[in-house]
Amino acid sequence: MNNYFITASGTDVGKTLVTTALCWQLRQQSMKVTALKPVATGFSTQDKYSDSALILKSCGLTPTSSMIETITPWRYAAYLTPSMAAPQERDQVDFSRLIDFCKSHTSLDSDAVLVEGVGGIMAPLTESKTVLDWMQQLRWPTLLVGGTYLGSISHTLSSYEVLKAYNVPVRAIIISETDKSTVPLDDTVAALQGFVNPDMPIVKIPRIQPADNLWQHVPLISWLVNEKKSTGVL
Repeated sequence: MNNYFITASGTDVGKTLVTTALCWQLRQQSMKVTALKPVATGFSTQDKYSDSALILKSCGLTPTSSMIETITPWRYAAYLTPSMAAPQERDQVDFSRLIDFCKSHTSLDSDAVLVEGVGGIMAPLTESKTVLDWMQQLRWPTLLVGGTYLGSISHTLSSYEVLKAYNVPVRAIIISETDKSTVPLDDTVAALQGFVNPDMPIVKIPRIQPADNLWQHVPLISWLVNEKKSTGVL
């Protein structure tokens, strides 16, 4: 079984696009996929396009309230870091339960288990734990998603260096083109290549026009979690 954690250099750079694309592409290869979004903020039950709903749809599942609760136990309305959003609802993320929740799904009959994080790698989950702590506890290979907005190269490299320093295995860096970015996608990738391990895959996802099933239009990235299919860089 392949277990992967999808993280990012910040919020709204493309984690869910990558997660849903992987779910869709792996399913097209007749692989069984379990995808989780354990913690979500800015969540609304009325939002048909919430991260959790999109992940379920990409897995061929109906995003009912009970199904969303199954993959996203910690849901908060405020669009803040979990450490700030949870207290507004007199709750908190139970870090130990979060780790157990993720690990418990590795015993399922799946070919791949994908966990999408929340915010960037240093987003606070509690008063003392961050997403980085979450990744350290799991020790799963990580896909680091970045954008092409001005400043994204610094943010992506900073995230990459922190993950290396804390021995979190990075499987690949994925650059998702930012909407209306003034920085070219190819130039962003070229700049990053000079600062990372030469063997580190850097995958680029061109900007995709809005669509109901956005994940179906992402170039092939499923090889990232399916070593037998390919080892090349897109």
